[in-house]
Amino acid sequence: MHRDQITALIANGENAKTEFKRDDARPERLAREIVSFANMNGGRILLGVEDDGAVSGVQRADLQAWLMDTVIGRYVTPQIIPDYAEVAMDDGTVAVVDVPLGAAKPYAVRRGDKLDYYLRLGNTCQLASREQLARLFESGGLVSVEKMPVHGGGMDELDMRRLREYFQDILGEEESADWQRKLLHRDLLAPANGDAETVYCSFAAYALFALQPKRRLPQAGLRLLVFPGADMDYDAHLDEVLDIPFVGLGKQQRDRFIEQSLPNRALSYLQPHISEEKLTDMTRQRHWDYPPEVIRELLVNAFAHRDWTKQNDARLTVYNDRMEITSPGALPNGMTVDKIIEGQQSPRNTNMVRILRDYGLMDDRGMGIRRKVIPLMREHNDSAPGFDAAADYFKVTLWKRTT
Repeated sequence: MHRDQITALIANGENAKTEFKRDDARPERLAREIVSFANMNGGRILLGVEDDGAVSGVQRADLQAWLMDTVIGRYVTPQIIPDYAEVAMDDGTVAVVDVPLGAAKPYAVRRGDKLDYYLRLGNTCQLASREQLARLFESGGLVSVEKMPVHGGGMDELDMRRLREYFQDILGEEESADWQRKLLHRDLLAPANGDAETVYCSFAAYALFALQPKRRLPQAGLRLLVFPGADMDYDAHLDEVLDIPFVGLGKQQRDRFIEQSLPNRALSYLQPHISEEKLTDMTRQRHWDYPPEVIRELLVNAFAHRDWTKQNDARLTVYNDRMEITSPGALPNGMTVDKIIEGQQSPRNTNMVRILRDYGLMDDRGMGIRRKVIPLMREHNDSAPGFDAAADYFKVTLWKRTT
């Protein structure tokens, strides 16, 4: 790194990627900064720079050895090795500690027998909250949130009719004499706080099969919003939160479900707002603003791939010119919009994905966007869906026919 690069970093001030520190900072304090960068997107610590950007220079002769042996070796776990360089400036030497995005998240500051987990939020280092900590462990592959227990949610809150239909009619298994054992082996039940005597429904089981999923899992619902114009308005035509099991139950004649799945219930609510009957060839036919198959596919994806540590509902919003389907949480495991369009797979919630595939609601190859959503929208009104991958949500926009 050159002097002009250091000058530019200092001029921009402390931010989400840059921290200034004197080289006499307490080792534990410096370890917090290193951990917070490693747990987020990486960053640089400039040692020998005051908070106001003034260069005071490094004073410690053995700075690199002290950093590796005392700061990181004693306080950071698992160990991380940052890049280190010293750059001579007019007012003294600045040491650049380049902390990479950690490959073994989550990283912690070790204090005796206690581990503290930190995040870089803006220009500050903050102790991770319970929700943030769950997301950190999930991102490191150490915890799968969908398999975590829903506190207080016992087997009696699951719809046994749906479970029997899934295991017997869909999977072809015999009636179980020990449902608790079966569901524990399928990660649909989980011990509470490691106590094998107390078991609760997992997040996946509660979202898919609970009689009232939002009772103990508030994020399990779907919020439907319909606005008359192109923006949100107080005067919504529809504002409804659906609180039903995600999967449907049984079929009657004419292919109608005894109890609808959540995606089909959503379409029932939306039908008056996004479709109309027209007389075609002397018969009445229903014409949709958006293909129902596309809406179902996106709703299934919004649940199957969402971040269950987020407390907000998945959302479907209709405006006069578009529909938006929003799934809480960033894309998982290094996924990007381009990778999704190409059909690459990297599911966050593997158990939920497997069950939805058993129901035939998901494609085995992860090609739903490429082979269903995009071509059906082109065929429907020659439009291309919009994809927005943000830090805390993934949104797909469908455009309405303008003629």
